[in-house]
Parts: sequence; structure tokens; C-alpha cells
Amino acid sequence: MNITQFNAWLKAPNHTLTMGILNVTPDSFSDGGKYADPNQAVNRALHMMEEGADMVDIGGESTRPGAEPVSLDEELNRTIPVIESIRKQSDCLISIDTYKSAVAEAALNAGADVVNDISGFTFDPKMASLVAKKNASVILMHIKGTPRDMQKNPHYDNLIEEIKSFFQQQVELAKMAGVRSKKIILDPGIGFGKRLEDNFAIIRELGQIRAMGYPVLLGPSRKSFIGMTLDTPVEERLEGTLASITAGIMNGARIVRVHDIVETRRAVTITEKIMGLN
Repeated sequence: MNITQFNAWLKAPNHTLTMGILNVTPDSFSDGGKYADPNQAVNRALHMMEEGADMVDIGGESTRPGAEPVSLDEELNRTIPVIESIRKQSDCLISIDTYKSAVAEAALNAGADVVNDISGFTFDPKMASLVAKKNASVILMHIKGTPRDMQKNPHYDNLIEEIKSFFQQQVELAKMAGVRSKKIILDPGIGFGKRLEDNFAIIRELGQIRAMGYPVLLGPSRKSFIGMTLDTPVEERLEGTLASITAGIMNGARIVRVHDIVETRRAVTITEKIMGLN
């Protein structure tokens, strides 16, 4: 998928897109260190596209629970050369996974198309205006706390209503900054400041978030709520991931963010057949 096709999809998101995860970090929870070398990262991105990914999401800072932030220069050094190299070889859709406006701007200048902000415009006050100025698409994610402390006893009185309220506030902020409605995607933030049962409740009640009128992204891939429930290590969470994705799509998700492209595409195809979407 290229940017022209993606913009058309945003006007009518009637089928599910697969976003491939590419962490160019030494410490991400699942693939940390595997793609720290730029050449390996570029090859992995192109391979994911061959496997059927609709876009690749490139992140230069781990946001796993307890992760320490990295410097601006380090994040730029990890991500920008990879984006530039991919763009020279492909017109594929590229997302930059960052909450820093300076990284987002450099990435968009290098050829990225989408900003994936885990803070939903709350960590960097310049991010909303930057996205508007660049006319970029943006994924606004819900998070409670920061990656360093988000899993230290998170609490909700009404989980879904609090997430919806957050989105209402941040979408309004985005629009006031000049971000177009058709450029906004919502991500409820599986595993980001959520208790074990919260993650299942989000997937179960995803239709309430979809009803807000924006495409919804779901990112359950290999996450700890699956491991805790099945008592499995990271490398044995594929089945739980696919079950989560299937339920998520049936409840309204239209982008799934995953590590395993081939298996996910197969699950998406069958799920959409069941739903009568293709």
C-alpha cells in the first residue's frame, strides 16, 4: 500500500490493514536487538511488505513497561537512515513510532507518511501542530502514565468511558491545531497503563471506540496480557495474538499492529470472510 491508496482507505476504512512492527532498538520486549543494524532493518521492512504488510511502523525507542527514554539524537540516528533507505527502494506506507515532534518531523521529511504517537499528543506540545503542518496522518494512542511507570498499579473507575473521554479531548486538540478529521486514527493502547483484565475489556468493547467515528488500531501482538493468561514466553504468543486480532476485527478494529505478518494476514482473511467483508 502506498500513501495514495492509504488516503483513499481513510475515507472508507472497510477492510483491515496489517501494520508490521519494526523496532530498531536494543531493548524492545519482543524483537529488541534483532534489527538494530540499519541494513537488517531495511531488509526486514521490505520482507514484511512482501509477506503482505500494508505498512511498516518504525520505532527507535522502546516503550515497553519500565523502559527508559532515549535521547533525541539517538532516536534520530536509529530511525532516519532506515526510513531514507526504505523510501529509496519502495513507495510503501511508512509510519514513525515516536512521541517527539523533532523525530516525527525528520521522519516525515525522510519519507514517512504517518505519525504513531503513543502519548496521543500529550508528551510533546509541538506534535499536533507539526502533524497539521505536514498534513500527515496520525495515530493517537491512549496511555496512562509513561512507559517508565505505566504498569505501576494503574486504576480506572470506568475504563472505556475514560478512554473515550481521553480521545474526545485529544481529537479536539488535534482539530484545533489543524489536523483533518480524515487523518486521525485511534488506538486504545493495549498494555499501556492497563491491568490484565482491562486489555480483554478493551477488545470486547472496541465497538464503543469505533462508534466515535474514526478508524481503530489494535496492537495486541505478543503482549504480556497474552503471556500472563496462557503462561507463555514472548515467542509462544502467536495463537493468543491471532485470537485477540480476530475478536478485535469483529468488534471494529481496522488496523492491526503485529510482528507476524503471514499468520496475521491469514487470520484477517478468514475473519473478514466470516464477517462478509470480502
